[in-house]
Amino acid sequence: MLEGFSYWFYKHGVNMNVFEALKVRHSVRQFKKDPIPDDVLNKILNAANESPSNCNSQPYKVAIAQGEVIEQLRQELHAKFMHATKLQQQSLPKQLFTLATKGGLPDGDFKIATKYPKALQKRRQETGFGLYQTLGIARTDRKARDQQMARNFTFFDAPVAVFVFVHEDLNQWASLDAGIYLQSLMLAATAEGIGSCAQGALATWASPIRKHFKVEKGYKLLVGVSLGYEADHIVNSFKPDRADIQEQMFKQKKPS
Repeated sequence: MLEGFSYWFYKHGVNMNVFEALKVRHSVRQFKKDPIPDDVLNKILNAANESPSNCNSQPYKVAIAQGEVIEQLRQELHAKFMHATKLQQQSLPKQLFTLATKGGLPDGDFKIATKYPKALQKRRQETGFGLYQTLGIARTDRKARDQQMARNFTFFDAPVAVFVFVHEDLNQWASLDAGIYLQSLMLAATAEGIGSCAQGALATWASPIRKHFKVEKGYKLLVGVSLGYEADHIVNSFKPDRADIQEQMFKQKKPS
């Protein structure tokens, strides 16, 4: 049986240090539907709130979806993704007609489509291929790939989703600080036996989130993260390799 390492630590009452949390944390892509107790969720959020930020400005805010709200968002975001997927399969004239009459384009606050540099695209592709291989999905099976992608928009059945917004006036510094916050959030979750999955896909459509939350003017949706107890599923055995530390370091110039 598969069992998340973080949950094993938690269940057996073993305290986890930061090195262990960094090692065992991974993207969970299938959760149990069991709710996260309020005291556990609050403990995680309070820990993440200790994150450092530029001049202690904390230029990010979060929206926590659970209960009835997350169930509604599951339906709304999944429907938008399926509509967009169907739209891509239509001829150009039909696409234009559908867009004009029914809409369907992403309305996120940031551009989602990104052209990766060659070296980084290689890592991205290897991760995607590795995930699909773990699930037994062939590279040519477009339908199965779309179905797996659609799982992002149902939060992989997680009982909690955290949407992270950043203030538009702080530019890249807000995103930097939000990234630090997100890492703190996921490590704190790991220490409490809670799995996580940070998902840029959850920022594709911002309107459904704004429909359910009073988002202040000036804040933009950057990312979402699903939280919950890790399910016993083969997909959760997948953890891509990281680049060697030497590969991630610039070499010092030789003295002239």
